[in-house]
Amino acid sequence: MDLHVRIALQEVDREKRRLISGGIFLAIGSTLLLLVLICIHIIFYLFLTKYNNWNIEYNLLLIIFIDLVLAGLSLKLGGKLAKGPYLPQTLEGLGKTTKAVLGKK
Repeated sequence: MDLHVRIALQEVDREKRRLISGGIFLAIGSTLLLLVLICIHIIFYLFLTKYNNWNIEYNLLLIIFIDLVLAGLSLKLGGKLAKGPYLPQTLEGLGKTTKAVLGKK
């Protein structure tokens, strides 16, 4: 019995390390993506101010409107992809994983 408990604890430690490493890399990737998006916004703003005669406010409003449309489409698509029938095994696995990550029994 002790052997099984030790093996299970080793697997939990390995999974914790994997999840933590994955979270760190997701955070790094998200931060870099945010910086790229900010740079794209600045370049788009400079392009707009160079090639049209609008006020600064109108150029910024155009960028905000485009961002809102893209964000709405992304949320709509993400909601449709996340929704749906799940197999009982999938729900059970998600529950076990969540409990293991949170350290609950």
